Amino acid sequence: MEINNGFSGIGHNGTENRPEPIYGNTDFVDTWFLMGSPFPVAIILASYLLFVLKIGPAFMMRRAPYQLSNVLLLYNAVQVGVSCFLFQQCFAMLVENGVVPKTCLMETDYSRRSITTAMYCYLLAKVSELLDTVFFILRKKNNQVTFLHVYHHAVMVFVTWTALKYEPTFALVFMGMLNSFVHIVMYTYYGLSAYPNLVKYLWWKKYITRLQLLQFVLVLLQFGTAFATSSCPPSKIMFASMTFNGLLFIYLFGSFYINTYNKRNKKAKINKESNGTNGIKEEFNEIEKEDNKNGMKTCKDEKAVDGNDYTSAAIKLNDKYCLTFNLQTKKLL
Repeated sequence: MEINNGFSGIGHNGTENRPEPIYGNTDFVDTWFLMGSPFPVAIILASYLLFVLKIGPAFMMRRAPYQLSNVLLLYNAVQVGVSCFLFQQCFAMLVENGVVPKTCLMETDYSRRSITTAMYCYLLAKVSELLDTVFFILRKKNNQVTFLHVYHHAVMVFVTWTALKYEPTFALVFMGMLNSFVHIVMYTYYGLSAYPNLVKYLWWKKYITRLQLLQFVLVLLQFGTAFATSSCPPSKIMFASMTFNGLLFIYLFGSFYINTYNKRNKKAKINKESNGTNGIKEEFNEIEKEDNKNGMKTCKDEKAVDGNDYTSAAIKLNDKYCLTFNLQTKKLL
């Protein structure tokens, strides 16, 4: 083949030589499942949104939630296994080439196939993760089907497919490694939480959100560095897309964390502080009930039946509070 200078030319056999992309030809990707055309992925995403936003909730409206404990255990175990595989693949490439390689890895056929294969496996994993929302709907966990959840799952399929189809790059391997590690932890949690008797031991849920926030920050830093210094930098469109979604995820996940955990902790603190007052009220109510039960009886001479002539009484609840009662009798007419 003739040396590619960016223009079409005529080869030795008289056929036209089409220019290859600057990072090497990746037309072989088009032969893979889901990659020949955007329509299959578009249909998957449209069906997903239609089910989780309309069909699914309507179907479950008059039905009891499905438990699916064993199904979820198997599903989450598979997702943990897939995430471990992806983490190992991405980590090995990063150890070999660095987080931001100095040379353009997409120039060699071996590197191109390694990178695109890893991205393709990552894409298939993102497609399978759409079942997360389907299981939420079938279990009637509609409170977890938030804009953040649906947008995150749908956009990850779309951007991964688009990157693999039009601009596969080593700069995305770091994100794949971090995201796979987060999913190892997350799907382990999901698998265990399917069993109600184990929920009380899963105290580390909020740390998953912290891990996700850290992931987005590190990905933005790494991708920005690759864009600025790499010999094969990502395109401006990809950089803009990554920056926009990264910042949006930081905002959405950060808002979720504040609303879910910080406000919950503040509410728990308020409840704890009010427990002292509530305890005094409960103790007073108990005393009042006891007094009503064994109330002092009166007679015509305004003396108690039991012979005691007390006119006041004090009850010390603690070092701070003391209740004083005035004991008066009513004259019976």
